[in-house]
Amino acid sequence: MKTFQTKDFDIQSYSERIQNSPCFICEMLSGNNPHHIIYQDESAVVFLNKYPSLYGYVLVAPCKHKEQVTSDFAKAEYLALQKLIYEVSEAIKKVVPMERIYVLSLGSQQGNAHVHWHLAPLPPGVPFEKQQFEALKIEDGILEISETELAQLAQQIHDAMNGS
Repeated sequence: MKTFQTKDFDIQSYSERIQNSPCFICEMLSGNNPHHIIYQDESAVVFLNKYPSLYGYVLVAPCKHKEQVTSDFAKAEYLALQKLIYEVSEAIKKVVPMERIYVLSLGSQQGNAHVHWHLAPLPPGVPFEKQQFEALKIEDGILEISETELAQLAQQIHDAMNGS
């Protein structure tokens, strides 16, 4: 299993930025906020978390700006996204050793309002007291992963989604 150093993360600057900047997902989709995209179709996008606390941490979002986790979707749209979340989770499992994958929808009307789901693989052997929300915290730093490694990881997950 790969290990990475962590680097400091300025949570205060991040919080200010997300509350005072355009939607990061809409900006990414318009080409103004580069991320490592794993998969995209007309309805959804899958990409690596830019500030990962765990290796293989992925986000899934609808391409259309929606803010409510359920009520902004027709039932069929929501279920299609959940199917994609399942497929991406299974692909991550093929690439990243994990004990469990956490699936959450986080965000706020005050920042990161574009609804998205977090798929965060918990590595095997993490002590219980450092699991769950403790494993997702970024206040103590984020993983320091090179752009080359991130690109390779995105490609591996993409390939696993396609059965390669």
